[in-house]
Amino acid sequence: MSAMPFEGFETEQVGANGVSIDLVRGGGGPPLLLLHGYPQTRAMWHRVASVLAERFTVVCPDLRGYGDSSKPPGGADHAAYSKRTMAEDQVEVMRALGHERFAVAGHDRGGRVGYRMARDHPGRVTRLAVLDIVPTDTVYASTSRELATAYFHWFFLIQPFDLPERLIRSDPIAYLHTMLEGKSSGLGAFELEALREYERCFSDPAAIHASCEDYRAAASIDLAHDEEDRGRRLSCPLLVLWGSRAPMHRLYDVLDTWRERADDVQGHALDCGHYLAEELPDETAAALARFFA
Repeated sequence: MSAMPFEGFETEQVGANGVSIDLVRGGGGPPLLLLHGYPQTRAMWHRVASVLAERFTVVCPDLRGYGDSSKPPGGADHAAYSKRTMAEDQVEVMRALGHERFAVAGHDRGGRVGYRMARDHPGRVTRLAVLDIVPTDTVYASTSRELATAYFHWFFLIQPFDLPERLIRSDPIAYLHTMLEGKSSGLGAFELEALREYERCFSDPAAIHASCEDYRAAASIDLAHDEEDRGRRLSCPLLVLWGSRAPMHRLYDVLDTWRERADDVQGHALDCGHYLAEELPDETAAALARFFA
């Protein structure tokens, strides 16, 4: 079980959509779901969650395939790790916790799950915040040398089973550190306790496989779902935050990209890299609190 404490939060396991989702929950007020990214766990929110818990009932789960949540095997169509499936997990988790409607903030992969959730369950997601992403189909449609260099793992992890799994398993900690350092101000941006938690979880071969399946889904079934929804805009208010020293800032007009997908969009860059919640936790928490208030 996770050794990463969230002061004042309770740890729970909730059965949902055929898997077990491990989470922490704390605070009081309107429900707010925080979804982590790759290659991390819910521990990425540890500096932000306690601040938000002063105003919200905060739920921080490990996505399926990550942390201490279930890691089902991938299939030929990668549907077990589609963002639609991962979003359904979290809708059922929130329902089990008594929340039929709730706000969502997602970083990286969690932002992609949140975006799919808002599209598939518009009556449940009241507000959505996405951190340092643009839509998946936008990324694949605009691939360049610079993008392929900065996001090489997108193209590495989608290779057929089990080439990336075997290569990562040869030295998972070195690979993890490369991922964290590459789009941040360095490993010093991560508290040692959180870094050790990422190392513990990512060293699990099942987690390595699941994360590869997450990306394989993104390059296949997720794109099919996006194509089905082409032209359908988000109706809920959307906050977009990104790092001014992260690749997305160099590669895209991030805010305008999201204005092509949603009717009510606001946002701005923060002076950091990709990992906003750990590089600038106070600023990230303040921006989320203002938006969700």
